[in-house]
Amino acid sequence: MTRQNVNDLLAFLAVAREGSFTKAATRFGISQSALSHTIRQLEARLGIRLLTRTTRAVAPTEAGERLLERIGPHFDQIEVEIDALNELREKPAGTIRINASDFAISSVLWPKLKRFAPKYPDIKVELLLDNGLTDIVTERYDAGVRMGEQLAKDMISARIGPDFRFAVIGSPSYLKGRSIPEKPQDLMQHNCINYRFPSSGGLYVWEFEDEEGREIKVHVEGQLVFNNIFHVLDAALAGQGLGYVPEEIALPHIAKGRLQRMLEGWSPLWDGYHLYYPSRRQASPAFVTFVEAMRHRD
Repeated sequence: MTRQNVNDLLAFLAVAREGSFTKAATRFGISQSALSHTIRQLEARLGIRLLTRTTRAVAPTEAGERLLERIGPHFDQIEVEIDALNELREKPAGTIRINASDFAISSVLWPKLKRFAPKYPDIKVELLLDNGLTDIVTERYDAGVRMGEQLAKDMISARIGPDFRFAVIGSPSYLKGRSIPEKPQDLMQHNCINYRFPSSGGLYVWEFEDEEGREIKVHVEGQLVFNNIFHVLDAALAGQGLGYVPEEIALPHIAKGRLQRMLEGWSPLWDGYHLYYPSRRQASPAFVTFVEAMRHRD
């Protein structure tokens, strides 16, 4: 159906419901003669009279009544849906789907979301755990969360978390009778708990820096491999080996003596988490409100 046909049907609905060319013409902002010409063209194309005209009133014919009953509700529903979209544009409401890693959700998003959700009950937020580098456009996410150095250049981003370090940790039970590593290369003599990237399938190479800022990478070996950073922490707590995890989740256990930290001076400072999304997306009020609430402020 062409756009002209749609406009002609809308004109017919207006005249049939108003029972007047004058009132319908006023509603459309056109002349009465132009509206009358539109209806005649529609009747000519359909090959049937839709309206009965008298000097006092306009009423649908039997065919016009049937057309009114069949198509009227559909156009009404279209108006309802358009009005609903207008409401979404004018107030924060709707669903936002976010892709993020386990640590990003627990350390950055969830603490802020607990304050955000009660303030905006009409905004639904889906946090989907994914430790891989998922394509948020293909998978139809509104946004994703990555560390700064992992961001694609064609994305808009907003920092949502501070910079952070990783910590090499081990339990007293594991370290008993073993030497404490004094430099990253000493890790090769230990049973280390590896982390596997879900997206690439590769193992994380533990990364360090020396005093002059030179990068050191160590391919550690060990019995256990996980693709969830909290499982790495749990294994270290259980005395299964040395782990390399974000210091934030390790510090409470270090403070209570459950874990010991090593090689602290060798751990580099990582660029914090950013919320990122395609530059071509049309941001809704709900999404804009969410981004502002998640934004990191020093």
